[in-house]
Amino acid sequence: MHIQLEAIGKHYNREWIFRHLDHQFSPENPTVILGGNGSGKSTLLRLLAGHLLPSEGTITYSQNGESLANETIFTQVSMAAPYLDLFEDLKLTEAITFHQGFKPLRENWSVKQVIDRLQLDRAANKPLKNYSSGMRQRVKLGLAVLSNTSLLLLDEPVSNLDPAGIAWYQQLVEDHRKDRILVVASNRQRAEYDFCTAQLSVEDFKPEKKS
Repeated sequence: MHIQLEAIGKHYNREWIFRHLDHQFSPENPTVILGGNGSGKSTLLRLLAGHLLPSEGTITYSQNGESLANETIFTQVSMAAPYLDLFEDLKLTEAITFHQGFKPLRENWSVKQVIDRLQLDRAANKPLKNYSSGMRQRVKLGLAVLSNTSLLLLDEPVSNLDPAGIAWYQQLVEDHRKDRILVVASNRQRAEYDFCTAQLSVEDFKPEKKS
């Protein structure tokens, strides 16, 4: 898959979040979107995911040289973000099975393989609401990264992870980033995006405020 942004802009009410943004995303160049809190990083990720529509400009998705219909993109996207919640009444085994109904797993992994990769086998039969914030973050990241999708979007992925969890995240991404577009939104925590070869700062596309 390739994604082309041409003169993208997004506003809420009368306030422009960013304007005139051009960028190309490809599997060859994992990309980090940089910016401070409230800068528009998450908004741009949600535009890429098809959760939002741009206020101006065009987003073009293509695969093997052929354009993809925007309304079909959701089948190609997996995403982990602080504002995307888990079904916390489910046990981990149930949550993975439920997720599989919408997003097949890479390499046809089994539920047990996913649990082992999350390193949460001792908590597999506990409801997610009883997990720590770090454990829930592992579940979010694992379900996104291990889904068989062409576009992987990660918003502030090391949130709530301790040093061991960060090392786990980095290895998980390294093992499963091949042949897919990977985009990470970060407020400049290098542990989140050391593997990225392209950078995009949304703050470079802020319209000048009129005096």
